[in-house]
Amino acid sequence: MSLTSAATLATLDRTGPRRITDLAAVEGVTQPAMTALVRVMEESGLVERRGDASDKRVTLVCLTEAGASYVRTRRQAGVHAFERLIGELTGDEVEALVAALPALKHLAELESQDREEPKQ
Repeated sequence: MSLTSAATLATLDRTGPRRITDLAAVEGVTQPAMTALVRVMEESGLVERRGDASDKRVTLVCLTEAGASYVRTRRQAGVHAFERLIGELTGDEVEALVAALPALKHLAELESQDREEPKQ
């Protein structure tokens, strides 16, 4: 799976259903490229398109259970990889990581805000 596909699934998991144009802006790709990407992920059963109840003209891309499961599996694999690697650090290095956690959390929040705001 491409990084853009994985990032798009993670965005849908984090923010809920989105328009293709919104996803394209968040992921930094063109609308036609996102349309093609969504089509492939739809054929793979990872996403589905649904009408927007508040605006019948709008189609939203939604994560399926298979897509949500994929996101959870990827996240868990990342957690396990970090657990293994952190286990190889010295005590001082672990303490340095713990001290850096507030700054890392803030960076993640900033990145999340940036990804949710469409790029101009």
